[in-house]
Amino acid sequence: MSATTTKHLPARATNATVTTPMGRMTALARAELTLLGRNKGTLFAALFVPLVLPVSVWSASKEMDLAEAGLTTGTLVLPAAVGFSLLFAVYSAVVGVFVVRREELVLKRLRTGELRDVEILSGSAMPAVLSGLVQSLLLAVGCFVLLDLSAPSAPHLAVLGLLLGLVMCAALAAVTASFTRTGESAQVTPLPFMFVSMFGSGMFVPLEVLPDRLASLCELLPLTPVITLVRGGWTGDLSAYEALGSVTTAVAWTVVAVFAVRRWFRWEPRH
Repeated sequence: MSATTTKHLPARATNATVTTPMGRMTALARAELTLLGRNKGTLFAALFVPLVLPVSVWSASKEMDLAEAGLTTGTLVLPAAVGFSLLFAVYSAVVGVFVVRREELVLKRLRTGELRDVEILSGSAMPAVLSGLVQSLLLAVGCFVLLDLSAPSAPHLAVLGLLLGLVMCAALAAVTASFTRTGESAQVTPLPFMFVSMFGSGMFVPLEVLPDRLASLCELLPLTPVITLVRGGWTGDLSAYEALGSVTTAVAWTVVAVFAVRRWFRWEPRH
């Protein structure tokens, strides 16, 4: 009988690379940031427009009796500047990102990997959200220097309002993207929310100078609690009850937006 030799196969590697949700989202965010840098139109709208619009608010403030409303030019312009950053750098930009990536089948391909749905959406929106955060901080410093704005009386309210606004605008952007068919229409579908927010959430015209019934209605708009918290953080005039009401409204809109995304968000092109 011939002797048989047993060949030992090399053992398979057991220490495969283990990824984490944060690592996967960071990698996706880096790729999205590269693509965002190549889109000149989106960069212009996200970075330049929010820096120009506060000048319009500053000009309009000269025609208002801000002292009667307990405001100054700085406490009007700064929350408006933050709102513009949230609308243009976050909301509008994220709508375009989601729609274009969906139509290019990028989102569908990402779902075939280990990325979860929430990681895909969060990672894709992360560059725009960070851009809005940095831009808001820079605008706050600019208003502090140029408009002789005093230090915030309740900085925790301003920070809370900004963070709530970033999350809410990203979630609302996903909702808008759900009903947007093409990349071209993504330049149009965000406009209704943007115009309503600019003129109804206290950015151009503070709610304090509006009729009571109209002001009460505008308080329910999604961006109004963010503007209220940021402004209240500087003035210190916001009571605990009013702050809690603003936080509740912002959280409620965010929860509704998340529910709508889970229910209606489309991962494949709309035909």
